Amino acid sequence: MGTKIEGFVDLPTWDLSDLYKSSKDPKIDQDLKIIGKQIDEFVLTYTDVALEGNTLFQAVKSYEKISEGLGKLMTFAVLQYYGDLNDPDFRSLYQSLQEKISLHSAKLVFFTLALARLTCDQVKKAIAEAPELSHYGHWLKIVQKYQPHQLSEELERYAVEKSVTGRNAWVRLYDETLASMQLTFDGESLPLEAVVHKMGDMNKDVRKRAAHALSTGLQAQLPLFATVTNVLAKDKEIDDKWRHFKNPDSSRHLDNQIEPEVVETLAGCVRKNYANLSHRYYGLKAKMLGMQRMEYWDRNAPLPIDDDTDISWPVARKIVLEAYGSFSPTIASIAQEFFDSNWIDVPTRAGKTSGAFSHPAVPSAHPYILLNYQGRRRDVMTLAHELGHGVHQMLARSQGYLLADTPLTVAETASVFGEMLTFQHLLSTCETPNQRKALLAGKIDDMLNTVVRQIAFYHFEQLVHQARRQGELAPDDLAGIWKRTQEEALGQAVNVDPITHSYWAYISHFIHSPFYVYAYAFGDCLVNSLYAYYLQTPNGFEGKYLDLLKAGGSKGYNDLLQPFGFNLKEEAFWQGGLKMISGLIDELEELC
Repeated sequence: MGTKIEGFVDLPTWDLSDLYKSSKDPKIDQDLKIIGKQIDEFVLTYTDVALEGNTLFQAVKSYEKISEGLGKLMTFAVLQYYGDLNDPDFRSLYQSLQEKISLHSAKLVFFTLALARLTCDQVKKAIAEAPELSHYGHWLKIVQKYQPHQLSEELERYAVEKSVTGRNAWVRLYDETLASMQLTFDGESLPLEAVVHKMGDMNKDVRKRAAHALSTGLQAQLPLFATVTNVLAKDKEIDDKWRHFKNPDSSRHLDNQIEPEVVETLAGCVRKNYANLSHRYYGLKAKMLGMQRMEYWDRNAPLPIDDDTDISWPVARKIVLEAYGSFSPTIASIAQEFFDSNWIDVPTRAGKTSGAFSHPAVPSAHPYILLNYQGRRRDVMTLAHELGHGVHQMLARSQGYLLADTPLTVAETASVFGEMLTFQHLLSTCETPNQRKALLAGKIDDMLNTVVRQIAFYHFEQLVHQARRQGELAPDDLAGIWKRTQEEALGQAVNVDPITHSYWAYISHFIHSPFYVYAYAFGDCLVNSLYAYYLQTPNGFEGKYLDLLKAGGSKGYNDLLQPFGFNLKEEAFWQGGLKMISGLIDELEELC
């Protein structure tokens, strides 16, 4: 099935029938009933039972099977919902399944609490008695780390059931409001994603008008977005207090299986390099654009010499597959399947969520990718990024539902590596200095957005959550924090105009996943180091890299990266990752 939009004919949309046929598929209710019975049997079998040896192994296997069944149901509802947040059937199924699955999940809380209470010695003894349990060793270790932050079983069940009318309801309100926004641009009504896209236009007047249209649209909803932000920040503060998390970002570090000091080293290193990276580059770019000082909306503008014309979907597909194939036929073959099987939803359309993602779905099915493709080189890079996620998720399926997913930090490895492969492939095809300049500038734009911009976002979130603990934040308070963190990151060469002070409101990661954003910087710097390692030691690299991806979440980041000899606790490691960005800026300066 395809969609026609903005000059692109028959862009493919995804086929979700490998999950369910439609929102009215009777198999949805049938599966819910089957899983309900499985849960009741699980509760009867394992409540107040000593979790030892083969009993523990069988319990974990049963829990994994039930979790995958629930995951499949929710994946279908989520994908339909984000494909069109305005469709009443999709919205109804999404909310209905959230409510039903939360009730099912609440019944299983006793089990994860019991697992968390097991001692390391008890787990070792159980594995000795049932060696098959060793497959779940890392997962059990992670579950145990949550023990100091868990509540009583009654409170944990209450929290799960209450979430559908609490935090999740506020997130849904935000998503549906954002998706329903129609912004006025040159007298035409456009969705937010299309207007943001125009801020990368070649024409500076188009960029300016788009920036004003975005600001006007956000200002109209700013009281609501500020309320949502305040409520969710307060909700998190309450949750953190009850669960004994020291800082607002502590729970994210635990979820990411990363020590806080590693993140602090990364963020501190990036901020110390603002002057050598973003400040220096934006000063250079302003000159290349013929400006003394750029406006905020000029940051991602193509250079006047850039011929970044509309890139058709077949050409984008060819570029990325060739780039992947030049590195690994195995990876290219997996990527090909996404196109051949309609696992990618490509076009922009009214009601569709903004941005892009790759959803891992469940191991018994396969991932799905959502894009908002509009034919720019940056959209090609987004395809390469999300396809990297998809390949990673496909390779990790063999680990099973509980161990296939990776923490956010390592999860960005394959996606950013896919971008790097695509960039290097395009760079090798440049025929003139101007083509090389334009491509370098575009890549530096993207890398600064991935590293500097995301660390600035992380700093913004830290300040917002800290300030919220002192009381309600007005829209002007949020605007002030946004202005401060953006000016620090971008430097004197970029004017953070007052019309951009509301732009924090459409960064959905702040609402969906607090403190998610540093994972992008983590992944970019890690991949820069991996790519440098690949250039220096190409023999055997593909095998090591595939092993890393296949491991999924079955190992911690130290074990995953041990074959490459990286030490992420040292600032020198992160400095090495940033060196690749500064090296590209050096090359662009020389070309200019």
